[in-house]
Amino acid sequence: MKKFNLTRRTLALLSAALFIVTLLAGCAGSEDATPSDGGNSSDPIVVGMEISSDGVFEARDENGDPWGVSVQILKDFGEYVGREIKIENVAFDGLIPSLQTNKIDMSLSSMTITDARAEMVDFSDPYANAYLAILASSGSNIESVDDLNQSGKSVAVTTGSTGYNYAIQNLPDATVLSLSDAGACITEVIQGKADGFIRDQLSVYRANQQNPDTTKAILIPFQSAEHWGAAFPKGSDELRTQFNEFLAFYKEDGGFDRITEEYMSEYKTAFDELGFKWFFDFDEE
Repeated sequence: MKKFNLTRRTLALLSAALFIVTLLAGCAGSEDATPSDGGNSSDPIVVGMEISSDGVFEARDENGDPWGVSVQILKDFGEYVGREIKIENVAFDGLIPSLQTNKIDMSLSSMTITDARAEMVDFSDPYANAYLAILASSGSNIESVDDLNQSGKSVAVTTGSTGYNYAIQNLPDATVLSLSDAGACITEVIQGKADGFIRDQLSVYRANQQNPDTTKAILIPFQSAEHWGAAFPKGSDELRTQFNEFLAFYKEDGGFDRITEEYMSEYKTAFDELGFKWFFDFDEE
């Protein structure tokens, strides 16, 4: 009898110990877990983008929800792979650090593919082509990019953007105002605190149309197209491959034509009249 009681107590203690070890192991596993490749179909795909109060690519609707071209592309991508998309609002200069620390699975935020960025993240195939332009204060004497490159002139740019890189490399005599988002840059120009804001043509055109009395749009000639791509943590080959396959399907299926019609038809008309290359003219590459 004593032998049975001892065995029962021993088994109980062993069972309790095993339960505690299993519980601790489970907690440790969840604490160390990070988005490894964005490929777990049971989890949402967490996407970082800088959501602006204005714009047509990464903006908000009347309810404050993410809206625009990039958001629609993500929704269609989610349907293509059968996964939920969760969008996180991240300042542009925080997107790459968020990818490097696996806080997000990917980013789709009008980010230009550059060699420097490609050393830190992996890019998808290009999903859009863009050129830079200047939004200038209507009260300034700025008529070309050379007019900005003078002592006493100031140019607003979004921190970490290709507009920022362009200003640093090509406007050494100007004062470069590096701000956190595009809306702040536009406000600086409207209020006459900055002589110009360098951004992609569509953003500049749109801002000028909305503020015709206080701004003017100026093209920067002799540029090569910027290629925008989705960015992924290094080594996220599965999710990046899925996105590239989606882009190929989307082009063939007329997805970019539908997006243009729904979100950008008036801008497409204006670009055609001005002779500008459109964002999704991939066949002309």
